[in-house]
Parts: sequence; C-alpha cells; structure tokens
Amino acid sequence: MWRIAMNSLPQRPADSWSPLYFLASLGAGGLAVTFFMFLMFWVPHPGRPVPVFEDILGAFRNGGLPLKAAILVAVIGIAVFAVVNIRLLVWNLAQLSAFRRTEAHARLMTSNGETQLLAMPLALAMAVNAGFILGLVFVPGLWGVVEYLFPLALVAFALIGVIAFRRIGAFLSRVLSEGGVFDVTANNSFAQLLPAFALAMVAVGMSAPAAMSTLPLTVGVSMILSVALGTFAGLYTLVAAIVAFGSMLRHGTARESAPTLMIVVPILTVLGIMMMRQEHGLHTTFAAHGGIADTLLLTTMILAVQSVFLMLGLLVLRRQNYAATYLRGEENSPGAYALVCPGVAFSVMVQFWINKGLVGAGLIAKFGIAYWALSALAVASQVAMIALMILLHRRHFARRMPRDAVPAQ
Repeated sequence: MWRIAMNSLPQRPADSWSPLYFLASLGAGGLAVTFFMFLMFWVPHPGRPVPVFEDILGAFRNGGLPLKAAILVAVIGIAVFAVVNIRLLVWNLAQLSAFRRTEAHARLMTSNGETQLLAMPLALAMAVNAGFILGLVFVPGLWGVVEYLFPLALVAFALIGVIAFRRIGAFLSRVLSEGGVFDVTANNSFAQLLPAFALAMVAVGMSAPAAMSTLPLTVGVSMILSVALGTFAGLYTLVAAIVAFGSMLRHGTARESAPTLMIVVPILTVLGIMMMRQEHGLHTTFAAHGGIADTLLLTTMILAVQSVFLMLGLLVLRRQNYAATYLRGEENSPGAYALVCPGVAFSVMVQFWINKGLVGAGLIAKFGIAYWALSALAVASQVAMIALMILLHRRHFARRMPRDAVPAQ
C-alpha cells in the first residue's frame, strides 16, 4: 500500500511534482509522533523525561494486556510511518533536484509560490525529529550516549535552519526590493505561513536538549537557539497572517489553498512543545520553578486558538466543497496533504493538555474514566489522519490506467 514507485506510469498525479509533496513526508513523520505519545504518557520512565528502549521493553514484559497492546500498536505505528516519512523525503529530494532544471522552477521563483520551497527544510526537520524517536524506541543503551548526540542534533537543526533562512531571505529580498512582484490578490490564503512553520519545526527540534540534557552548557545553547527561532517563527506567523487575512476578506479564500487556513494549528503545537521543553530545562538545570498550573494554562490557550482555526478552516472547506473536489472527485492537489498536519498537531496537543495539563494540575486522575474519555478524542483525530494519508497516497501515488486503455482479456 505504501510502496512508492520511482519510475511509474505518467498517469499518477505525483508525476506532476510540486514542492508541496514534501508535506506528505511531513504528515507521515507527524503520525509517527502521534504513536510515540502512547509511549510518552502511558509507559513509566522514572528518572528520564522520555521513555527509551529499556523502559518500553520492561513495560511490555511486566504490564497488563492493555498496556502490551498499546505498546505493540505504538511500536509498529512508529516503525511504519517513520519508514514512510524517510521514503517520501528521499523521493521528494530526488524530484526537487530534477525540478530545479525545469522552466516550472524558474516560474516558481518569480511568483508568490516561491515559499513552497520552504516545505523542504520543514520536512527535513521533521525527519530529524522522527529519527530521534526511532533511536529512543529501538536502540538499546542510547540514553548512555545521548549527551554526545545532543550537540550533533543541534548542528543538524542549525544547518536546516540555515537552509530555511536562506530561502526566506531570498524571497523577502526579492519582494521587498522589487516593487510589484508580490501578487497581493493571490495571497488569499495562509500559504505564506509555510516559512513560519518551517522555522517553528526547527525551533522545537532545537529545544529537545533543553528538556533532556543534564549539561548546563547544552541546555543553555539549546534554549537560546530555540527561543530565537521560536520568536522568529511567531513574528513571521503574525505578520503573514495579518497580510493574508486582509486579502481573503477582499477576494475570498483560494479554493485549492483553503487547507492552509488550519496551518496555525501545527505551528502552535510545535511552539507549545518548544515552550514546555524550555520550561522543563529551566526547572531541572537552572532551578527556575514555574507554577503548577502554568502548563495547564498554556495548553488550554493553545487548544482554544487551535479550535477556532480548525472550525474556521472546516467551515470554509465545506462551503467550497473541497472534499468533493480534491478528495473524492476527479481533481487532485498536492496541497491536500496540508490537511494531515492540523489533525496530527491537534491529536498531539490534546495528549499534552491531558497528561501535562489536567493530570499535572490534579484535575483528573491518570488512567481514570475522564482520562480515557478525553484521550479518545486524541486517538480519533489520529485515526482520521491515518485514513486521510492512505486516501491521499492512493490518489496521488497509485499507478493509473489511461482512460482509453483496454483491460487485458
């Protein structure tokens, strides 16, 4: 089902490649993260901020049948979607290399769509995050050498950040120095928030050592870099959203780009996780103690804003018959993969809200009735996004017989 043929028939929509296909890799990586949430919050990991191979194996050996089933589902889900994430990333990088030699690339570089190329560093940053999860789950003894890996991870994210900043700089220098080259009438979506999403993904990756390292220097560098990038991401989001919203009010939302109305959801999730990681580092390394309800307030506010954009996006998509056109109809759009990220991000943030917010503040009991009732919401969103990924993969990557072909007798 997930096999991607590199030399396939030209009838596949994916053969007409777009940088937005990097969002397919991003979505697969995000789904791997949703399965890691099972392990993060349901597997005991005393003395460590995250579960590792030894914690997972011990819980599987000694836990009850429900926990064993959850671990098995999580491990398989992480493995499957991490592989899909990597395969799609490699495929996209190969397609990008060929795309750069085409006239379509030259046209893209002189249009608003130039920022679509930020989907590449966005997918790269997600792949690094997914790779770290793979190491935690499947590599025995990793925690014993993890302090040596954190500087390497920071370097990797820094390099991805450089790629993102170079692309953003090239775009902004062009549109701000050459008057009239940015088409304001075509800015009637949140597509221009993609650079902010890329910066936010790099920032959340850079914040991981702040929560996990025990070395003050590593924690400090991680915190400084992630705060800086997170600030840039937040500022870019605010400016781009205000500019785009005015265009949408005047011209309506571009139908094919309508899913971008919900891009605020994943941006807020990754920035929220970044802030929680930074707070943990401040507490464990620098003895800066926050209030017991700080995380509850943060996650609740994030979920409230996310809910607004989810409802707004879904209302517009329904009004424009987006699903009937691009999910069930004859037309295909690589931008449809942007629908996966909000559902994945919402599922992840609900898990943090429940476990770090509600349980952390003592409002509900862990593994009680209320706990599982709310967790079902996160799982339902996760399952829906898995189904959507399968649907999109079949539509965009499945080999198709030409319309005038005659089936073999």
